[in-house]
Amino acid sequence: MPYSVSPIGFLRSCFKEKFAIPRQPQLAPAARGVLELVAPFDQGEALDGLEQVSHVWLLFLFHQTLVAKPRLKVRPPRLGGNKSLGVFATRATHRPNGIGQSVVKLDKIEAGRLWLSGIDLLDGTPVLDIKPYVPYADCVATAHNHIAASAPALIAVDWLDTALLQARAQGLRLQEPLIELIEQCLAQDPRPAYQLPQPERRYGTRLWDVEVRWHYPEPSRICVLEVLLA
Repeated sequence: MPYSVSPIGFLRSCFKEKFAIPRQPQLAPAARGVLELVAPFDQGEALDGLEQVSHVWLLFLFHQTLVAKPRLKVRPPRLGGNKSLGVFATRATHRPNGIGQSVVKLDKIEAGRLWLSGIDLLDGTPVLDIKPYVPYADCVATAHNHIAASAPALIAVDWLDTALLQARAQGLRLQEPLIELIEQCLAQDPRPAYQLPQPERRYGTRLWDVEVRWHYPEPSRICVLEVLLA
């Protein structure tokens, strides 16, 4: 018998482009968004009791990487993009059915809306389900993953004085922790691991409605060059 699923809501996210989104949730606590629920799940009954929960699992669709032909092997960015693994050994976005999952912090509940932080989802992401995080069951003290045993090492993030002033002004306008968001995302080093950046090369991405541009004066250091309204 055929199966079908429909979104229960869509995420309004600080991430407007895939580039520079943290590769796992919780790595950028300043990354925030709002899950806007659709009928009938925007009714209060669907959220009754959720105020007792600090974190939730989101099941969602990688809506910009859906593929007609499933991939059996992928090249995870964590491994430099030059080593293949079975798709089920990774959290790569190119998946059977395009389904992803993230555990995120639940900051506030409003009618038909959930305010979230620590997200790693692109703006417009269709969300299929919400499940409460259950610490005693979801946190396994003896678990291991030898492919990703620890969080990636962070790199230094410096600022031009002008860029810092721009980020501060834009953050005040947005009423968002923009400086923290930029630092937390860039410290993850969003470039492909196999790519050796040249100092003259400029990188950029959109966060909320601003364009952030940076370069690598050294391979292990980023300098933010400007933060301008997109």
